[in-house]
Amino acid sequence: MELDLMNNFEILLQFRESVSDLLCLPEHDDIFLVRWLRARQWNLENAEKMLRDSMKFRQKHKVEELKNWDVPEVLLNAIPYGTTGCDKEGSIVIIIPFKGTDAYGLFHASSQQEVVKYILRLADDFMSKAYEQSKTYGPEARKFVVIFDMDGFTLRQYLYKPAIEAIIELIQIYTNNLPEILKFCYVINAPTIFSFFFNIVKQFLDEYTLSKINLYNSNQSKWLPAILERIDPSVLPKYYGGEMTDPDGNPKCLTKICYGGKIPKELYRTGEETTYNNASTYKTTVVKKGSKLKLSFDITESDMILKWDFTTESHDIKFGILAENLTTGEKFSEVDLKRTTSHEAEESGCISCQKNCRYTVVFDNSYSYFKSKKLTYSVVITKPLDENEVNASQIEEQVEENETNEGTNGDLDVEFSNKVSV
Repeated sequence: MELDLMNNFEILLQFRESVSDLLCLPEHDDIFLVRWLRARQWNLENAEKMLRDSMKFRQKHKVEELKNWDVPEVLLNAIPYGTTGCDKEGSIVIIIPFKGTDAYGLFHASSQQEVVKYILRLADDFMSKAYEQSKTYGPEARKFVVIFDMDGFTLRQYLYKPAIEAIIELIQIYTNNLPEILKFCYVINAPTIFSFFFNIVKQFLDEYTLSKINLYNSNQSKWLPAILERIDPSVLPKYYGGEMTDPDGNPKCLTKICYGGKIPKELYRTGEETTYNNASTYKTTVVKKGSKLKLSFDITESDMILKWDFTTESHDIKFGILAENLTTGEKFSEVDLKRTTSHEAEESGCISCQKNCRYTVVFDNSYSYFKSKKLTYSVVITKPLDENEVNASQIEEQVEENETNEGTNGDLDVEFSNKVSV
């Protein structure tokens, strides 16, 4: 940083003057300003635009007020992260064990906006702590060391549409509003399939961030020495090869790190409250006792998908899909009509539709003589699912089959280096 200041001192002075109306906090010092300049290759005009856009973002999302937000308990327990201390230069070490992330449950028990809002709050809190660290340890303490533990990673979780949308949104927020804060990132215990996911995500990362990321498989003899170069074993959980434990001897340091976990289905919200699908497509109605609700769709294009999500309150209901070829008049059952457990968990699925066919979705309560059923549902016709989402399960199954037949790939680091540029 000293070299940057020596070579670009005049630019820094001009930058400070041009954005002086934005600089109102003690942390808005030269270290802060240099981050924005470096992120835009010391282009004064571009750096100013980036900083002003970021300030507008903070104002729009009321970031300063997030510290007073009463965070829903489901987020406190479901988002895995923690810190056990700092590296040898005073930079905060953040540990994120992804195995405990229940992406499907998370976006059924909360909204994408709430997830992003909570992580924004965490980031702002860490930035404040890093500023305090820098008073003692210097500029490098404003940056973070992050350990992503990808043990148990599956594509099914992270190519779930709301999850990947939230990840991309958070990456864009990071890139546009938190430049130059990553000191080093260790991605450890990454299975082979992670390289597929990373190749999707890395297109949203800037070169600076990519240069700080190192990927490792589950071979601890490779990643632990690299981590211990920067982090003293006394502040690394024993679970990850360090020396730290909880007072009761737990090597995972559960008092300092939230490992997430499966979200109970009773915490899922009703369809009208969730955002894992377009909230505007959800409707709530009552299917009266002894009656049916039928929804018909005429398909006039090829390669269309019929998707459904529904829940019922307190009691079950029958569900099925009938189809009729509008050219030949042939009728057939696309999804057999049967009773569901939609009162216990959300029922969802999709089918491929044939062109020139009429599809009739049936919610059947005719078997109930005494109870009407409150139904919240979304039934939509869409274009085919994103190719990545469709192929995720197939790719995972292929990788799992290869590893079963050939054994665990001990050269995963080499395989990553062929696929991922970091």
